[in-house]
Order: sequence, then structure tokens, then C-alpha cells
Amino acid sequence: MSKVSVIGRSRIAGTIGLACLLLSLHGCGDAPTGLNNSSRLPPLVMQGGDPYIRALMRTISASESNVKQPYFVLYGGDRVKDLSRHPSQCVTITVGPNKGNCSTAAGRYQMINRTWDEKAKAYHPKPSQFLFWKSYSFEPQYQDAVVYAWLKDRRAWGADISSLLQQGKLDRVLRLLSGTWTSLGYGIENNSNTGNLPRVYQQMLQEELAAS
Repeated sequence: MSKVSVIGRSRIAGTIGLACLLLSLHGCGDAPTGLNNSSRLPPLVMQGGDPYIRALMRTISASESNVKQPYFVLYGGDRVKDLSRHPSQCVTITVGPNKGNCSTAAGRYQMINRTWDEKAKAYHPKPSQFLFWKSYSFEPQYQDAVVYAWLKDRRAWGADISSLLQQGKLDRVLRLLSGTWTSLGYGIENNSNTGNLPRVYQQMLQEELAAS
């Protein structure tokens, strides 16, 4: 466990965080600048589910992994092909308060390996098992499934996130989640996309409600 991220500032020690800050600073090539064209944000791979949570997931990824193929992106912008498991590549952090450390953040929701292992054990719908050993695919549908189930679990957050969103309390939700995804507006790692997230969420919600 010596080469995991040191981004732990939330109640989930060492969780998620700096990738979109670096992606934004470095331009990220195929990322919509300032999210002016948020319709370019890719839909979720998973099918069905609560449109409010789905819109929130897309908003999180707009801030954390704002690229065309977010499921494959590593912290810093490189991509991986093998998603049979979490990549666990510890990439040196070059900007921000954790400069000089490294992050294993990966995928659409920029989950570090330690957080993925913890949440996959709780929420992964189809773990593989050999004798007493389980593995958890990091393929796109499972990234979505794990984060969706996590956000739906009111015990994990001490609140019903879907109900808060249906009541129009997006700011409260973003504040609640900012200890985990630190680019959502209330952490210490805002980036150029943070201020656009309420507008992005509304657009994503319209799309998800129409699709449902």
C-alpha cells in the first residue's frame, strides 16, 4: 500500500481528487474548454436508474474526467486499455497542495485504487471469484454501477442524495460530496470547470429525464 495516493482529506481516507485540476491546466486536448459545450459529455454506459443520480454522476465526471473517453483516463491524462481491474498506476502529482506525491486516480470518477477496492467490495454487482479470492472488474459498466450504488446508499452519506436533488438542493449535495470529489466547489482543488457545474447538472438532468 506504499504507492497509493495521499489525497486523503475526507472521511474516506485517500479518496479521489486532483485529476481534473491537472487535466484542466494542461488543456486535455479533447476536453470541452470551460464546458461551454457540455452536450459533448458522454452518456453513462449503464442503462436505467434514477435520472437525478445519473445526472449527478455525469456532473461529477465533468469536473473529474472531462474527456471523450473518461472510463479509460488516468490521473494526468494518459489512458489505459486494460480495465479488467483498477490500473493502480501511481502518477506523480505536479501541481496543487499534494505536489510531489502520487495518485492512482483512474476512470470516469477518478477513484484511487484503495477507494475502488473498498467500494467495489460493497457495491460491485459481478465480482469474479477464485477460491476465496475476489477480483473486481473496472470496466465502464462497473465503474458506473459501483458509483451509482454508492450514491444511492443513504447510509454512506447520511442523507438521501436523490431526494435532495429532487428538492433542488444541488449545492447541499455538492458540498456533501466535496470531501470525496474535491473539485466540486467546496474542496481545496477547484478547477476551471467547477463554477460551471450547476449549469452542467441542469443540462444533464434535462437529458436524463427526457431519456427516462
